[in-house]
Parts: sequence; structure tokens; C-alpha cells
Amino acid sequence: MKTRFTIPTPTRLRSVLTVAAVLALNTLSAFAQAGGGSTFNSTDLKTGISNSLAVIMMFGFVLGISSVIYGGFAIRRGDVDQGKMSIIGGAIIASAPALIFAFFKIFGIDSSSAVGVGSF
Repeated sequence: MKTRFTIPTPTRLRSVLTVAAVLALNTLSAFAQAGGGSTFNSTDLKTGISNSLAVIMMFGFVLGISSVIYGGFAIRRGDVDQGKMSIIGGAIIASAPALIFAFFKIFGIDSSSAVGVGSF
């Protein structure tokens, strides 16, 4: 009789590992195609990072606004503490990218960074 030693893994962990492996394998082809086979170009990299940050900023803004709205409904329901915390958290989430960009502008490091909204 054969005995097999296997390590039990939860279903959620297995699916997370599968998604991580697929994403890692997809990024390898993106690195191979960057620059069209020519030398490394930091401007292309900055543009890509800036565009990615812009998309993340848009999702964060929508999430922050929805959190503020949820806080308003919580206060209306009578849950004042939860509503205030939700409004404060939503305002922080929605304004975080603009605040960070302002700090980059204030300290003069915006010209050589990828912070900011890309061209859409």
C-alpha cells in the first residue's frame, strides 16, 4: 500500500496562489515587450507608473465618496459614531492622492517622479 504525504491547503489559499502565479507570469511578457526591444527608457516607465497611479486614484476617489455617503446614511439611522468615522475615513481616502501630490509639489520633487495623474 502506498502512502502519500500531502499538505492540506485551504481552497482560498489555493485560489490566491493561482491568481498570484497568473499575474506573475503575465508580467514577464510585459517586461520582455517594454521599449520595443530597444534600450531601457525611463520616460516610458514613468508614464506607465503615472497612468497606473491615476487609475488607482480614481478607484480610491470613488471608494472614498461612497464611504462618505455610507456615513451619512449611518448617521441618519442613528449610528452617529460609526457615521462620523466613516465620513472621516472616506474623506481621507478620497483626498489622499491629491494630498501626496501637493507634498511632492511643495518639496519640488514632482519633475522627476511618477506621482500625478497621467494623460487620459
